[in-house]
Amino acid sequence: MGKITFMGAGSTVFTKNVLGDSMLTPSLRDFELALYDIDPKRLEESYVMVNALNKNINEGRATITKYLGIPNRKDALRGADFVVNAIQVGGYDPCTIIDFEVPKKYGLRQTIGDTLGIGGIFRALRTIPILADFAEDMRAVCPNAWFLNYTNPMAMLAGFMERYTGIQTVGLCHSVQVCSSRLLAALNMTPKQPIKEKIAGINHMAWLLEIFDADGNDLYPEIRRRSLEVLNDPNTDCADLVRYEYIRRFGYYCTESSEHNAEYNNLFLKDQHPELIDRYHIPLDEYPRRCIRQIADWESSREKYIAGDVTHERTREYASKIMESIVTGIPYQIGGNVLNNNLITNLPNNACVEVPCLVNRSGILPTVVGDLPEICAAMNRTNINVQLLTIEAAVTRKKEAVYRAAMLDPHTSSELTIDQIVAMCDDLLEAHKDWMPSYT
Repeated sequence: MGKITFMGAGSTVFTKNVLGDSMLTPSLRDFELALYDIDPKRLEESYVMVNALNKNINEGRATITKYLGIPNRKDALRGADFVVNAIQVGGYDPCTIIDFEVPKKYGLRQTIGDTLGIGGIFRALRTIPILADFAEDMRAVCPNAWFLNYTNPMAMLAGFMERYTGIQTVGLCHSVQVCSSRLLAALNMTPKQPIKEKIAGINHMAWLLEIFDADGNDLYPEIRRRSLEVLNDPNTDCADLVRYEYIRRFGYYCTESSEHNAEYNNLFLKDQHPELIDRYHIPLDEYPRRCIRQIADWESSREKYIAGDVTHERTREYASKIMESIVTGIPYQIGGNVLNNNLITNLPNNACVEVPCLVNRSGILPTVVGDLPEICAAMNRTNINVQLLTIEAAVTRKKEAVYRAAMLDPHTSSELTIDQIVAMCDDLLEAHKDWMPSYT
């Protein structure tokens, strides 16, 4: 019997998806499933739910254990084969609220704020020290485990783990699996299946480089034609116009949504051009609204979950597929976030890149992509600059490094002066001081 440890198990719905998938996987259904969190109420709710799920879909075959708080963390990790990470340091209240409200005082607006931008920077600064503690415990009690990271900002967190801890790590995102299918559906295209695609870049900005139907026909010319029609329609209600503009101007579509990508560059969110918000249907402050909705949804479904009224169908999440492949040797392909090491040859080697990976009993084996189209690599580099500088800030704990990361952020630097950026970072360091180490 093996062991899967879930860090941040109080995220009940996501815990259900990953561990429910595992229970529906024959090679994993007898594993110990160890739940870890620092919130006793949420941990207990997830524990009750997972036990009910184990009974309802798995004949009670898994062993379910729970571990509360830092004193019990090593025991949660002890002997684990796989560690799934889904923590959110500081949660919606207060930390996400701070990430949005403090920059807003300086006139800096965000949409999601969990991957890049000032919100992504400070989320990383809160989270990396916790991951360093996880890694220290893992080296002591499960040094050969795979760390499957789902927490954002993905490239910063997975990049830190891969460069500084010695823990086998891969970063996993939901956007690669659905990139092509959702694009084709939105453009009312129904090509012959299965689709052949090639996707590579960085997390949330990996590029759909190639896409062919089952007969080998290139689908990009029609994608470009139809997306341009949508862009030119003044009455469109399409919510994906930022990525369609990428297709028009750069030639390629990318993996993550337009509300995300609107804040990853200096092109769409401009205080002096507010008309762009309406033109591209950009939802400012979207992530706080989403958090409020998710909290309300959980409140409405909590009772049935903890009463045992819970079942599951296997999702598209990569985690159980990866674990299954490593345990059984049955190969599987994912889009994984790994250290570059010459995989994408026109991006920095110390960057965390998202590339096709083969999974088998040997682990997670990234494939070499070569050069990206230069415009795609250039867009990625603007984000990688911030990612690498943020990791440096988290490692050195120097305020100067925090300022530099913010100064190089495309959106932040296009809106604020250097003095404003420094002052905003100082305000955020003070507001978050209970959730992160001190900086000098």
